Amino acid sequence: MVDFTVAVPTYNGEHRLPGVFEALRSQTGLDGISWEILIVDNNSHDQTAAVVQQCQETSAVPVRYVLEQRQGAAYARDRAIHESESALVGFLDDDNIPAADWVAAAYHFAQAHPKAGAIASRIYADYEVEPPEQFHRISAFLAITQRGDQPLLYHPQQRILPPSAGLVVRRQTWLSIMPKHLVLSGRVEGSMLTGEDIEMLSYIQQSGWDIWYNPAMTLTHKIPQHRLQRDYLLPFFRGIGLSRHVTRMLNVAPWKRPMLAIAHFLNDGRKVLLHLYRHRQQVRTDLVAACEFQLFLSSLESPFYLWRKGYLKRRSADSSPNSSLQQPTPSRS
Repeated sequence: MVDFTVAVPTYNGEHRLPGVFEALRSQTGLDGISWEILIVDNNSHDQTAAVVQQCQETSAVPVRYVLEQRQGAAYARDRAIHESESALVGFLDDDNIPAADWVAAAYHFAQAHPKAGAIASRIYADYEVEPPEQFHRISAFLAITQRGDQPLLYHPQQRILPPSAGLVVRRQTWLSIMPKHLVLSGRVEGSMLTGEDIEMLSYIQQSGWDIWYNPAMTLTHKIPQHRLQRDYLLPFFRGIGLSRHVTRMLNVAPWKRPMLAIAHFLNDGRKVLLHLYRHRQQVRTDLVAACEFQLFLSSLESPFYLWRKGYLKRRSADSSPNSSLQQPTPSRS
């Protein structure tokens, strides 16, 4: 039996994965903890598989590889859950470098908090180049999350949830409450529509499980130069905004949704106009102001975009949980 699975979804990660492997090979404080590494290749067309094979040949920790052909982070995470046989699954992106005690800190916190369905990490940034001025205003959207030195419980009424990078979930929680298909599947080539991590965590929180921030679980998120440029950031924030109607309505009773949708539409319109008034020409010249404007504008568009593209039909088509899959027999690849 395995106590803890470190799942690393990756897409074209041949150059990023070695850093993750090196950090995982250096984990400490693991006496009495049985753990493994699971790489979920989400349709890579580079040498990702070969890099994983090299690691398998040299690693003292069991390393498994699976190919998930459905494109999107949500599918890759769901595949990891069903491939794992451990009670806890910790997700690392292929640009996340965990601290030497990350696995041990996650495992022990989960044992001390049995009602925790998900546990989030403290995430620092490692920027390849200096970020734009005032970048702290939007850095949290890139999974840069530091909420102090003490453990913190995410309360539902606060409507704040952590990113999926460095997130540890109880496998049985996922299997018992997660719908067979999330509305949002994550960014794919040609679409930056995101929000699948918030959708997933909302189901966990709605089911009565606690979601915690554990500052002892630290990792570094490597941010390359291209992710700080306008050509990446503006579509990125547009994708976040376009997904917001789904994430806003997840914990809302169906009869309340029309009224709440109107309220959000009016508030988003107010934010667009107020932002234009405050920043004027900076919306075109200042990258941070432009990203904020794109977020507000695409949030305003969100319900119309999602309906037009057919995303909202997924909620009514299949909202039943994975109850029939609570004790799957994982396939081996």
